[in-house]
Amino acid sequence: MEPIISASAIYKSFGDLQVLKGVDINISKGEIVSIVGPSGAGKTTLLHILSTLDNPDVREATKILMDSENITELSDKQLAKFRNLNIGFIFQFHQLLPEFTALENVCIPAFINNQSKSKAEAKAKELLDYLGLSNRYHHKPNELSGGEQQRVAVARALINEPKIIFADEPSGNLDSESADQLHQLFLDLRDKFDQTFVIVTHNKELADLADKKLTMIDGQIK
Repeated sequence: MEPIISASAIYKSFGDLQVLKGVDINISKGEIVSIVGPSGAGKTTLLHILSTLDNPDVREATKILMDSENITELSDKQLAKFRNLNIGFIFQFHQLLPEFTALENVCIPAFINNQSKSKAEAKAKELLDYLGLSNRYHHKPNELSGGEQQRVAVARALINEPKIIFADEPSGNLDSESADQLHQLFLDLRDKFDQTFVIVTHNKELADLADKKLTMIDGQIK
């Protein structure tokens, strides 16, 4: 099966500090991949580059193919459009906008994608219902529990039906029960929608649930 992500020779330096030292990675559709390793190993830097939030160092051999598209060759404008259509994000701190309701937060990526209000809201409600939040449409983030906020963030990540969801310590800010529910949700989404996940985590349970666990040490995958 052709990988949905195929990246080779990824290097990244910040000044004199070389954080990534020639990473190669292949990820298949419908796969949950966890990336683990000590702090400072380069996990989040790699996640940001794979998810188009940052650029790798320019080298001739460097290539990142996502669904056969070479994203290292896209302009900033093309990349922004590609990101909105193909990639979903879940962060440790849910990054919901406090002035908007759960429903409005979920709709934002769809609005950026020029979807009509009625279509975006219908899809957002469908996702919130699926995630057990049908009674939370009009609650603002400060009226939701930590687990509920993170499920709203998952709905937001899913609304444009992305090919891949990137998650950075998604359960790092949750109590153990909410974390377990979130981890099960990832498995359910993989099974129901063939959703692909790339997850950076220090949570051993989540890392071990993944179909593939990659360990980063000193800027390389071991």
